[in-house]
Amino acid sequence: MNSREKIETAQPSATLIDKFGRQVTYVRISVTDRCDFRCVYCMDEEMSFLPRADILTLEEIGLIARVFSELGVSKIRLTGGEPLIRNNVMSVIEEIGALPDLNELVLTTNGSQLTKLSKGLVSAGVRRINISLDSLKSERFRQLTRTGNLETVLKGIDEAITAGFSRIKLNAVILKGRNDDEIIDLVNFARDKKIDISFIEEMPLGDISSHDRGESYCSSDEILTTISKVYPLTPISDSTGGPSKYYGMTDSSSRIGFISPHSHNFCGDCNRVRVTVEGRLLLCLGNEHSVDLKGVLRSHPGDVERLKQVIIDAMDLKPERHYFDNNEDPQILRFMNMTGG
Repeated sequence: MNSREKIETAQPSATLIDKFGRQVTYVRISVTDRCDFRCVYCMDEEMSFLPRADILTLEEIGLIARVFSELGVSKIRLTGGEPLIRNNVMSVIEEIGALPDLNELVLTTNGSQLTKLSKGLVSAGVRRINISLDSLKSERFRQLTRTGNLETVLKGIDEAITAGFSRIKLNAVILKGRNDDEIIDLVNFARDKKIDISFIEEMPLGDISSHDRGESYCSSDEILTTISKVYPLTPISDSTGGPSKYYGMTDSSSRIGFISPHSHNFCGDCNRVRVTVEGRLLLCLGNEHSVDLKGVLRSHPGDVERLKQVIIDAMDLKPERHYFDNNEDPQILRFMNMTGG
């Protein structure tokens, strides 16, 4: 079957509504906890990864995606770790891209594999990609990622532009004293490439040793002020269904986004849940409320209706909001690579 052909599944039989009246229409699915980078804000330098038996199979990921689609989810984002390093990952990307009720399949990547896979991703139905890029200086990029090669990522960005995604966005985590002097350089890079960029406040997930999060924290307001001194920004109503708040520039098609879990809590209209690589349905990024979908899949193989009901029931566990605080030790001990970026 051609990857663009739509497979037949049931029409959405229910919607996912939490006890605060919010409808879940967006699911982020982690396909691996492994990554070829070791970004300082994402994981510690020495990491232990899950054994193969503890993570979802590609077939299980495909089934979970299908079930969410049948429950009214219109957008799925594949994440990691680095999703594109998992063996045979293109097979499940093609499967999810063919779901008839899915409006949008998107992907977050570090860019290391895009020189090889960009065209295949577009053919599989991936409409938009987010690419992490925290520095344009080779040595600093290596320091922030510990293992990454900037030239490879930049070539991957160019290949992605050529491949024809409907939208490409850079994601930059700004840390004081590490890369906060590159804010304008990153904006200029996005403008030159005619792509978008979002600046993300560091998430306090996992106990890291590379820096003091309280000292390195750089708020969205500080970044907005820095950019506005060079490029006047105007709030725009554009939305991609995620937490980014966008601004436009009069002389560029590039949009500047801000994801601000600390300074501008966006929980009030949260439409998202996550499925971790070990098959836990995580109801909130900043809480440990979760349900074991992998256990349901393996205890009751083929029982799709049971899986659907477990997901529907789990909506009652979704909390109203998270409570991130940069001045405290992390209350969430799982690293971002375990959660799904």
